This record gives sequence, structure tokens and C-alpha cells, in this order.
Amino acid sequence: MRLGIFAKTFPGDDPATVLAAAKAAGFDAVQYNMACSGLAAMPDVLAPAVAQAVADAAALHGVGIAAVSGTYNMIHPDPAVRAAGLRRLGVLLASAKAMGTGMVTLCTGTRDAADQWLGHPDNASPGAWRDLLAEMEKAVVLAEAQGVQLGIEPELANVVDGAARARSLLDTLQSSALAIVLDPANLFEVARDADRRRIIETAVDLLADRIAMAHAKDRDPRGGFATAGQGVVDFAHFIGCLRRVGFEGDLVTHGLTAAEAPAVAGFLRDLTRQ
Repeated sequence: MRLGIFAKTFPGDDPATVLAAAKAAGFDAVQYNMACSGLAAMPDVLAPAVAQAVADAAALHGVGIAAVSGTYNMIHPDPAVRAAGLRRLGVLLASAKAMGTGMVTLCTGTRDAADQWLGHPDNASPGAWRDLLAEMEKAVVLAEAQGVQLGIEPELANVVDGAARARSLLDTLQSSALAIVLDPANLFEVARDADRRRIIETAVDLLADRIAMAHAKDRDPRGGFATAGQGVVDFAHFIGCLRRVGFEGDLVTHGLTAAEAPAVAGFLRDLTRQ
């Protein structure tokens, strides 16, 4: 597994600075964010020179671009907000290959109008599911036209809140452009050790054929997020589950500080070498 990190973990608004820092911290790849190029994460316009600068920096420092973050609220209650997000997603999809990647990552959204990371009771409603399918169908058309995958990450606060709903989305849309980004810390909040391992193993098995990237952040015992290796996620078990199903993608950590990055790189690299 190639070891990666969110590029925006490191300060800087040009790709050369950020990717040099990622390499120095011990990582071989990044999930890029256009904020690292001094732009909005979801820009309205992305000049060819900006995309080329990312590719050039990656080549210079020997850092792969595992994916580009393209997150927007796909089931926002305001259709105009969804439409703006889709347009910006199209901008990233059109530039992804020029930056050196074949994946743009997504979340599936929430009915919360203010925060796409907050849950909402209506996320489980038939209407939310219909809106997601309609929005994702549009995104799939854009992705297929560019030959780029959409990396969908199950999130407890989103409409795709776990492995079962992710499987349902894949099976319903039947597009090779859809892939899964699996983060074990997004599959539970508070659970016993045996239950955590069961939840993670079940998710890996259910989504095995479509897992294109794994994330590595942690949970503290109270259910909050934590830096990988400092919480309750059994990463040796998670990596073992991924290996068992033949996963050979990138393992990308996030939710940590730049100062913590070298230690996390060492922790994860030791596990991937076992």
C-alpha cells in the first residue's frame, strides 16, 4: 500500500511547498486540495497552468497525487446549492488527469443546510435518497466523460452512512466510475473492541470489489476523532482486512497536525510492512 496524507495538513498555498513537506514527513502520496494551490477547495475555474503546477511539483518531489478533494453537499436542501457544487465538481474532474490523478473524492451530503458534516433526521428519508441518486447520476456522467473515478466515502452524518448504503448506491447506479474511499473511523462512534472489528471487517467484505482508497484517522473512546494510532481503531486489523481482499490502493491519513505527521507515517508504515 502506498502511504499518503491530506495535502492540506501542511501549510502553504503552492504545491511545491506542500508536497515537499509531505515527502519530508515520510509520505509517498497526497490527497490534494486546491487550497494548497491558493484557490477555493472547489474553484469555479482552474487554469491549465495551475493543474500543471501540481503535476510538476509531484514529479519534482516524488509524491503521487492519490486523489483531489471535490467534496460538496450532494443532498443540500437548496437545489441551487447542489447545482453550484456539481459545476465545480466538473471543473475538478476536467483537470484531474492533468494534475496526475484519476480520482476525485466526494461525500454524499446531508440535509443540514449549514454544515455538510452534521447529520440530519431527514438523511434517512426516501426523498434524500432520491436526491442523492439524481445528483450522483449527473456526477457519474461528468466523471465517465473524463475517465475519472468518483471516490465516495461513507460518513455517519451523511446519507450514505455506512457500508450497506454504499453498496446499495453502487448496485443501483452500476457505473465503473464509482469507487469507495473507506475510513474505519467513519463506521462507528462508540463501540466495544469486538464490535469495532466486526463492523470494519463487514464493511471491507461488502465493498471489497470497489475500495479504491483507504483513509486512516482514529476515534477516541468517547467517540470523537483522533490522530491515527492514538485512539481505538485497530489499524493492524483494518490493514489485514484490506490485504485479505486484495486491496492495493493508497492508505491516506488525515485529521492530524503537520507536527504529528512524521510519527503517524512511521506508525502506519510499520503496519503496512508486517
